[in-house]
Amino acid sequence: MGTGGGLAAGKLETIISLEHVGLDYRKEKEFMPVLIDISFETHKNEFVMITGPSGCGKSTVLRVIGGLVKPTTGVVKFRNQPILAPRNEIGMVFQNFVLLPWKTSMENVMFGLSSRSDLSEEEKKQKVMKALDDAGLKGFENVYPGELSGGMKQRVGVARALALEPEVLLMDEPFSSLDDLTAEHLRREIYSLLINPSSPVQSVIMVSHNVEEIIELADRAIVLSSRPGRVVGELEVDLPRPRDKKSKEFFDWVDRVYALLA
Repeated sequence: MGTGGGLAAGKLETIISLEHVGLDYRKEKEFMPVLIDISFETHKNEFVMITGPSGCGKSTVLRVIGGLVKPTTGVVKFRNQPILAPRNEIGMVFQNFVLLPWKTSMENVMFGLSSRSDLSEEEKKQKVMKALDDAGLKGFENVYPGELSGGMKQRVGVARALALEPEVLLMDEPFSSLDDLTAEHLRREIYSLLINPSSPVQSVIMVSHNVEEIIELADRAIVLSSRPGRVVGELEVDLPRPRDKKSKEFFDWVDRVYALLA
């Protein structure tokens, strides 16, 4: 981490590691390479952003880390253990909310805990209520998605991930469908939530195509090439927090990312 600080002060303890990850899709009798030789690590108390041109495989990288997609080559590890399937220690916030319209906010978040047979219904409810409160949804527990704004729907998505009490939070362009003002407020609130010492989240990996958003949030930025995606740059964003989006230093970092994307 740079001196700008990560989610909290801490030594470089590896949480997620990707080792020479490649992914091919089969199209009829041909193989289409999507990812080639992707290697990087994330550390405790670190906010890592992944960016690259449209269609380069950014979201696919998240799905591989989350155990939703199996890589063709290489391995992904959580605390040095191979990730072979989705696991409770890794939560994910999707770009398009993925809410069930016939379920309330509480029920949508509860649905994310349906596989936790180790928890009683009362324990699940307590975790759900805390997650809703943390995500700024107190008073909206019984509201349906159709009655919520885009920003509030995304809060439900965040709460659903937080209810799992994950050590790693994966976020796939979570603010891209929101208006600028709503996105700005939600970015600040979510970052404030994640740096809370009581949060179980140890590492955040977020995909974004918004370069200013990347410099505002990232401790480190991973830049991918156009498809097939490969790592073409890795930047430690060494800026103090809170970051001044109008400063020359901020725009110097923005330019450095754009230079890698060009």
